[in-house]
Amino acid sequence: IVPERILKMAQDDADSHGSGKKPGTPVPVERHCPVEATVDIIGGKYKSLILYKLITGTLRFSQLRRAIPCATPKMLTQQLRELERDGLVRREVFPVVPPRVEYSLTDFGRSMEPVLKAMSAWGKGYLLKQEAEGKSPQEKSV
Repeated sequence: IVPERILKMAQDDADSHGSGKKPGTPVPVERHCPVEATVDIIGGKYKSLILYKLITGTLRFSQLRRAIPCATPKMLTQQLRELERDGLVRREVFPVVPPRVEYSLTDFGRSMEPVLKAMSAWGKGYLLKQEAEGKSPQEKSV
């Protein structure tokens, strides 16, 4: 399943070179590389983490906040909206006071499960390698 949105807006560098368009006018750029298309959809700062946490099932916003404490509420909301827009996440609002909002994976989002599990397995190996070399996970290998 491929999302309808396969175009990404990019800055037109030629704008300032006499094309008649205002500088910074967004132009569609088609993505041909499958890896680039994947990264375009799940490459946001917390998108992969959100998707990975939702593999286990439906979560409320507050549960996602606790699961991803480094994300500010604003950033988490932005990433969730983008994932919803791209068809990976379903947002359900319940008409109660206080409002209850739940997030779950769509079928399209669930199709990312093997990718996310592969990323997790690779990350575990990387962390073990870093630990064996006496480096903290924050240190960059050169």
